[in-house]
Amino acid sequence: MLITPNPILLNSNFVPGSISKRGCASPSSSPFLCSSYPSDMDTAAGQILYPLHRCKTLHLVRHAQGFHNVEGEKNFEAYKSYDLFDASLTPLGWKQVENLRGHVKASGLSKTIELVIVSPLLRTMQTAVGVFGGEACTDETSVPPLMNAGVGDSDRQAISSLNAPPFIAVELCREHLGVHPCDKRRSISDYRHMFPAIDFSLIENDEDILWKPDIREKNEEVAARGLKFLEWLWTRKEKEIAVVTHSGFLFHSLSAFGNDCHPTVKSEICTHFANCELRSMVVVDKGLIGSDESSTNYSGKIPYGLDLPSDVADENHIGNGN
Repeated sequence: MLITPNPILLNSNFVPGSISKRGCASPSSSPFLCSSYPSDMDTAAGQILYPLHRCKTLHLVRHAQGFHNVEGEKNFEAYKSYDLFDASLTPLGWKQVENLRGHVKASGLSKTIELVIVSPLLRTMQTAVGVFGGEACTDETSVPPLMNAGVGDSDRQAISSLNAPPFIAVELCREHLGVHPCDKRRSISDYRHMFPAIDFSLIENDEDILWKPDIREKNEEVAARGLKFLEWLWTRKEKEIAVVTHSGFLFHSLSAFGNDCHPTVKSEICTHFANCELRSMVVVDKGLIGSDESSTNYSGKIPYGLDLPSDVADENHIGNGN
């Protein structure tokens, strides 16, 4: 099945630091690849019109700074160290989380996001619950916490799930699989104790069977997995979704998009994300993957009445030879 959704970037990025100026990859083929402009009519003034119910708003977030980011920048070989297995956030990373949380509240996103999807690794789940979760837990809170106190050897208090959107862990949005222990996850049983209110039901295996110690996932394989993830998103009913994931996953997945756009827009879509950066985008369902009907469209003509438009009447008149 050919699927060609086309994302449109919204102007609500949050960048806590400098963004890499590395260019965007251009996969040679992809079922999601944007086509060339079909006609002058469709691209007048560089615009595109699409039904609202065929669109989803995605708030894409790269996790905050992890210990592997620090050690790996000092020495690339550190990424192969088991000392960095499922790396957690640094104290600086938690400060980045606090700043992004403040932005999400100030911008109103905390009131509109219906679902948070997160990669099942420690650093992404810490970032997700810290940014989009409730407040610190109190003794009076009866609901399970999104995160228990002290997870990842941090000094963080437990984070409540009260008044927070649902959180779902999804393996499709993990970082490159294999070789680097920082990208290997723990057992789901362990995570359930750490993050009681995150839903892990979509993950089939308790242990990490996807990560291989001697095989690193290729960039094109990550990109294909990313496109599969986007296709899966259309099985969800939610229209506004936050996704907390990883630099490599975002870069290679998004590089398939924007090839029919202005170079600046292409760059806004697929340059590397900074730690704890948020970019808001719209993804369009051109291939009718989703089946939702519009909740706002109204068919009209209720009660029934004559409503022939004058321009149609003119055409009919000319067509009849009058």
